[in-house]
Amino acid sequence: MTKQQPDKITTKDLRRAWHRWWLVDEVPRTYDRQVAPAFMYGLTPILKKLYKDPDDLREAYDRHMVFFNTHAIWGGGTITGIVASLEEKRAEETVNEEEITVTDDLINNTKVGLMGALAGIGDSIDNATLQYIFIAIALPWAQQGNIMGALFPWFAFTLVTYLYGWQFVKMGFKMGRNAATEIVKGDKVQKIIEALSILGLFMMGAIASSYVKVSSSLAFKLSGKEFKIQEILDSLVPGLIPLAVVMGIYVYFSKKGLNATRALLWVTLILGVLATIGIL
Repeated sequence: MTKQQPDKITTKDLRRAWHRWWLVDEVPRTYDRQVAPAFMYGLTPILKKLYKDPDDLREAYDRHMVFFNTHAIWGGGTITGIVASLEEKRAEETVNEEEITVTDDLINNTKVGLMGALAGIGDSIDNATLQYIFIAIALPWAQQGNIMGALFPWFAFTLVTYLYGWQFVKMGFKMGRNAATEIVKGDKVQKIIEALSILGLFMMGAIASSYVKVSSSLAFKLSGKEFKIQEILDSLVPGLIPLAVVMGIYVYFSKKGLNATRALLWVTLILGVLATIGIL
């Protein structure tokens, strides 16, 4: 029995796959498969168009239920496009009864080889730089009590990452499996990543110096003259106490792991004690 030819993958199909992955990326996470169920859910409409035979479709589902974990935008977007391209070629070979060059191992190894590298890029640019730029923009609004101070970073980050994630999908599908390799190894992109990482550090420093407000109320008299510790510190090293607080939290995260809730509790306790005894 001749198998039915696969349908052509369209831009609409790619957009639907990207949207489905973007919506459920972190929802069906499991210990042994991580976000593989979400990735397969995103690809499902495409796989149904490519594999009309139930057995072939079942094999495709199984192929994408192995361990998979990457950055939602950079990894998820690019790999979605690349895998859609690979599956399209695989479906053509299957229907035409040709030698299967796009093997299960090739598809899986492509995903595995790219997911870590692209996740590193995404974490550096999106999580360590871009979101803090939006937060820095919105902080003055938040200080004024404007609700946009809370909403703008979320809306801006969501919109911007969604839009360029969709571009990654189209780029990955158009260029094939070599696209992400070029992204990861390209010298220009690596320089951009380094520059954005440095920018992220500057942004964190600007936020800490401008918006972390901790001062000392400690004062003493000497020879009848009152000396205020905060005024002395401001004349020598302005912002020293906020810097000490930020660096203390950084050291805590380095030693104890990135547990923001526990760090917040410790900061509240320590600053509360220091304020009670009149140091802050």
